[in-house]
Amino acid sequence: MMRQMRQNTKIIMLVTALAFVALMVFEWGMDMSGQSGGGDLGRVGSTTVTVAQWQAARSQIFDQVQRSQGEPVSSAQSREIDDMAWDEVVNQILIRHELERRGIRVSDEEIRQAARFSPPPELRQDPSFQTDGQFDPARYQAFLQQASADPSFLQQLEQYYREVIPRSKLLRQVTSGIFVSDALLWRDFRDQNERVEVEFVAFDARQWIADAQAEVSAREIEEYYRANRGDFEVPATARVRYTFISTAATAADSAAALERAESVREEILDGASFSEIARIESDDLMSARQGGALGRFTRGQMVGPFEEAVFALPVGEVSEPVQTEFGWHLIEVLDREEDEVEARHILFSYEPSGDRELALLSQADSLEALGRNMALSDAAAAFGLDVLEGEITSEFANLPPIGSVSEGQDWIFEDQEGPGAVSPVFETSRGFYMLEILSEDPARTLTLDEVRPEVEAFLRIQRKTELARERAAGLAEDVRRGSVTLEALAEREGAEFHTPEAFARVGSVPGMGSANAAIGAAFGTPVGEIGGPVAVGSRVFLIRVLEREEADRETFELLKEVLRAQLTSQLRQQRLELWLDGLRETTRIVDRRAEYFRAAEQAADGPQIPLFF
Repeated sequence: MMRQMRQNTKIIMLVTALAFVALMVFEWGMDMSGQSGGGDLGRVGSTTVTVAQWQAARSQIFDQVQRSQGEPVSSAQSREIDDMAWDEVVNQILIRHELERRGIRVSDEEIRQAARFSPPPELRQDPSFQTDGQFDPARYQAFLQQASADPSFLQQLEQYYREVIPRSKLLRQVTSGIFVSDALLWRDFRDQNERVEVEFVAFDARQWIADAQAEVSAREIEEYYRANRGDFEVPATARVRYTFISTAATAADSAAALERAESVREEILDGASFSEIARIESDDLMSARQGGALGRFTRGQMVGPFEEAVFALPVGEVSEPVQTEFGWHLIEVLDREEDEVEARHILFSYEPSGDRELALLSQADSLEALGRNMALSDAAAAFGLDVLEGEITSEFANLPPIGSVSEGQDWIFEDQEGPGAVSPVFETSRGFYMLEILSEDPARTLTLDEVRPEVEAFLRIQRKTELARERAAGLAEDVRRGSVTLEALAEREGAEFHTPEAFARVGSVPGMGSANAAIGAAFGTPVGEIGGPVAVGSRVFLIRVLEREEADRETFELLKEVLRAQLTSQLRQQRLELWLDGLRETTRIVDRRAEYFRAAEQAADGPQIPLFF
């Protein structure tokens, strides 16, 4: 057991991203001074940013994104990852410079103490070091005694702490002085726990006030247009024809997944380790890394068939395959107490069979080949595919039933393709698609004549809302005098009358919305009084407070230190981000990525030197 734990931990230590609050500090496998080779992508102060550093960061982020979403990374995401990797490299060089400037070091004794009592987060979360779901220091200490005979592991562990401890010291220096007062904690606690019960009327100014009462002049329209021209900019637009090859699961795919699940279940019943098989076989990548573990959860957190199974299955028994929208599951309940359960599972998602996958790929390749020499409609007809039409802009790229078509968007607007061009075949998580450009319109600002009706309607609603507030103010006085109830007023005026359940300052209230002036009025009005009129958009509210439930001060005192730690952590993260922004502003940062990769692309088009040279 200890040997396996040690082997697992070696892997963990090799792939661990060193944590610096929420920032990821990557193991470059090189000197952060920038002296390693690989090409020059830019500079941070006097330090060179190498291609190898950027590629290492990019690989880490790319893998994290790929694992988290379980579908191919799109070209738009890839561009974001490129920038994120650059920012990470820059941040870590800035941090390295600051550590040197401040003379922050770590002693051997600090490393020994940290290794003994502060294991890396990955080890704390590893089931091998847990008892009843909690980190077990005794298991960890026993592991350290075994691991101490392995010099390579100790070197890895030492390197980890030599990176982490100085950064922790720097974090404390950067975020020193942050203190969350009891008053601030109480305000946040009160916002989440103080509740009011109200009844209210909502007047829709658009219907309540006649158009004739809210005339808008031509001069007002023109003045608004001149003052807000930027609001009328429209992106470049392309009208396209497209076809789609779906890779959605079929009944045969479902049957194949079921067959896999049944076969694996037999292996487990014959003595195979559930957790080991989950790591290898499960298509739920997040839980697979934890041996299929889902942790503890309550009713209402899982999809119906899965939830029914976990609350009916005897503890310790492996279920028959359970079908959900995600695929077939093998489930084992580890513990259950009333409405709370701890379980693990292995997911077999619906994926095309090997033969069908090859057929789909072959069809996509053939479609692309035909598209090089003929119109898209003719190429699609050769395979009996439907041809649809839609619109893509430089800011929005979504076509039914494909979903996101970001690669097609890049092909149109970045590659500067024109009307009549037929794209290559692009792949998404839903299938393959091909585009043909029918027409294109450049980005521009709409003229006053084009937007006149829209501006007139907007200004008219604004005027109606002002008039509705004035009218509602008079009606509020009638309610305060007792001449009419809110409910009767709503019926008489053709307005909405609501009596929602008690609510807090946070969250959404049916008929009222969230985080707006109406919510504020509900909490600012004494019990029994009428609040308003308050305008939210084109709706005007009158509100009567029926009852108020104050936040419990005793509960607050019990939770105060936990709340303080949570809010302090958030504020420290904000301070850190501002500090890094300040370093960026005061450090000369040169980004030569575009030039480097343009040169590399040009070199790739020229004569190639054999690798053995």
